[in-house]
Amino acid sequence: MANDASTVFDLVILGGGSGGYAAALRGAQLGLDVALIEKDKVGGTCLHRGCIPTKALLHAGEIADQARESAQFGVKTTFEGIDVPAVHKYKDEVISGLYKGLQGLVASRKVTYIEGEGRLSSPTSVDVNGQRVQGRHVLLATGSVPKSLPGLEIDGNRIISSDHALVLDRVPKSAIILGGGVIGVEFASAWKSFGSDVTIIEGMKHLVPVEDENSSKLLERAFRKRGIKFNLGTFFQKAEYTQDGVKVTLADGKEFEAEVLLVAVGRGPVSQGLGYEEAGVAMDRGYVLVDEYMRTNVPTISAVGDLVPTLQLAHVGFAEGILVAERLAGLKVVPIDYDGVPRVTYCHPEVASVGITEAKAKEIYGADKVVALKYNLAGNGKSKILKTAGEIKLVQVKDGAVVGVHMVGDRMGEQVGEAQLIYNWEALPAEVAQLIHAHPTQNEALGEAHLALAGKPLHSHD
Repeated sequence: MANDASTVFDLVILGGGSGGYAAALRGAQLGLDVALIEKDKVGGTCLHRGCIPTKALLHAGEIADQARESAQFGVKTTFEGIDVPAVHKYKDEVISGLYKGLQGLVASRKVTYIEGEGRLSSPTSVDVNGQRVQGRHVLLATGSVPKSLPGLEIDGNRIISSDHALVLDRVPKSAIILGGGVIGVEFASAWKSFGSDVTIIEGMKHLVPVEDENSSKLLERAFRKRGIKFNLGTFFQKAEYTQDGVKVTLADGKEFEAEVLLVAVGRGPVSQGLGYEEAGVAMDRGYVLVDEYMRTNVPTISAVGDLVPTLQLAHVGFAEGILVAERLAGLKVVPIDYDGVPRVTYCHPEVASVGITEAKAKEIYGADKVVALKYNLAGNGKSKILKTAGEIKLVQVKDGAVVGVHMVGDRMGEQVGEAQLIYNWEALPAEVAQLIHAHPTQNEALGEAHLALAGKPLHSHD
């Protein structure tokens, strides 16, 4: 390995996804000399194989549903089907535009960008393209890949991952989705909108099982209404090929058949064979272990994003990367409150939340100290106009702050910004109630819910 001792970067980043590039941009902004190493494309999973392309497919599905259902608004349209190549063209144009913008940002901040497969070679260096890149500090940000289950082989044809689903050249006539978390329900929603017959298999007792149980039940009700089938509470046993598709057998003997099986059981860290263990980095099940400041047990190495066992969300990666850059630049940093991070599942209807669930609140504060209130979107004018159903549920410590906001309904992801402020600023219901929300907006539903929780409901029953 060539070693140019004259070049020692302040920060060498292995991985150019959300966490890695955020650290690079903020570090360079703060005057650090930064090298960013990425084997594929800057932007990582989120931009190229995750958040952005899936939301583009979901929006295309939303347009398809609106075309089918436009008569209820007095608009006559005809729905002639899904042009899959055109959908991919639209999706890829969105990705391409954002990718070019991100490349321009990296270049404008004077980040040294190195394309190639890097490997940690010491606590202060990364080897890439036959050269050794030295740094005073190294940030590991190698992200994640779709997981499978023991004995379940993803072939990219009949048994596919989310990566394959994003480039599928057809709308499957029928699909089984293994996993009812965020990835599973988003693909179920998009494919149903495109015309697929969809069945979700989830081993836990609810869809989106990490959400408040009320949100899960509301989503299940909406999916039933849409004709999306699901089987809950029984785990997968095996999958086998049929003449023209796949058959899935569950632990209780139930069988399901479809054209394709999408394995959506989560994502696992990319860490194997990258030199982490050899450098002495503490790990657990492939994840790199860090403290609240994203520091590993090796003083010169930090880690962020899907590689560490925190929430697998792009915006969490951004925040973690920024925290590392600011810490290395000598700024005072505050650990991330992961309960205070907004979470959105972009299916139809959307599920959005921030803070803790009612069950968690009762566990922490005691059942007699927790108050929960539900505000039905039927009382919200804009939601009525949009013909969306759902609820906003508030979880409050009795006579104290709101500690959880849980929302189900179309466009609820756009309301989570204010919900985030309410939670993170430890707002009392009366404080939110005195704020004037614009009418008619869906945002107004948050205000109405807090009015009711403060004991002065307006457009809701006592």
